Amino acid sequence: MRAMLASSSAPASRRGLLRALACAALLPATDLMRGAQANATLTAVPGLRVGHWTHESGSTGCTVVIADGGAVAGVDVRGGGPGTRETDLLAPAMSVQRVHAVVLSGGSAYGLAAADGVMAHLEELGIGFRAGPSVVPIVPAAILFDLGIGDPSVRPGAREGRLAAEVASRSPVQAGSVGAGAGASVGKMLGRGRAMRGGLGSAAISLPGGLVVGALAAVNALGDVVDPATGRIVAGARGEDGSGFADTMAHLRSGAATQRAQPAGNTTVAVVAANVDWTKAQASKVAQMAHDGLARAVRPAHMPFDGDTVFALGTGGRPADASLLGIIGALAAEALASAIVSAVTSAEAGFGLPAAAAP
Repeated sequence: MRAMLASSSAPASRRGLLRALACAALLPATDLMRGAQANATLTAVPGLRVGHWTHESGSTGCTVVIADGGAVAGVDVRGGGPGTRETDLLAPAMSVQRVHAVVLSGGSAYGLAAADGVMAHLEELGIGFRAGPSVVPIVPAAILFDLGIGDPSVRPGAREGRLAAEVASRSPVQAGSVGAGAGASVGKMLGRGRAMRGGLGSAAISLPGGLVVGALAAVNALGDVVDPATGRIVAGARGEDGSGFADTMAHLRSGAATQRAQPAGNTTVAVVAANVDWTKAQASKVAQMAHDGLARAVRPAHMPFDGDTVFALGTGGRPADASLLGIIGALAAEALASAIVSAVTSAEAGFGLPAAAAP
């Protein structure tokens, strides 16, 4: 299939706006292209490590983001069919202030068990919330549904979560058909037979003043993935003959018949992060703003049976006032959109589904 991807840099108007905002905060912005830094993935954010476990069949996996020293976190759930763990704890009114890792996993609700293994690993290292003589690692999680790929009895559990945590590193995040994105697919509204491979992607934006905003996404969307820089579909529902793109939104606008969305079959789950000190309320606001990037890159998004969920982590650094918070939220949306495009353009064909070609 021919590649349909142009540059993944921000459109000039939005890039100009972000530069102006950064200058207003005395933080001159660098080029927003993902290739501008040596590590332009989530692990460019100081204090974060990422590890994957992928089943040997390539049908499922899980991804762990470990926050060395903990992180103040928030979450925003927009999909109508989420599968999550410990998200209530991230509400500003709740007592626990820091998380120690976040897990994204395939395997539907079964995959939430991967967080048990991450907890066990961190407990052995003495990392967690102190509760008397005990240490309780705080590990929120979100899952996607990939049981229709390969053997549905194969899914991540505690052992697999531990393995992902044990290999977590600060190296640039591996993208494509790995970890939580291993069994992902996109463009399913016209039926699985016309879908394409999803995947896992990451991106980061660094400013000379030291601020780094990163994103990581596992993309298992019902809708098409669009490059916001060009408005072109890069992966999604294919034409009836398997070539080109059908354009899901065009089908919806025309009233053409579409497949009924299947419960729990579609989800994009993500983590965004910045090296700042903020409150849980501020983190939740950034998670909310980051969803703008998801909606720019996935069309349609936030459907009743999607589980679209974004976590936001602050790993420590400069205090985030209202002005800086807005900049971080805008950059988080930009980074998340780039991570989503990276997920599908880095994926490999498999399980009868083609993959988008890299630019």
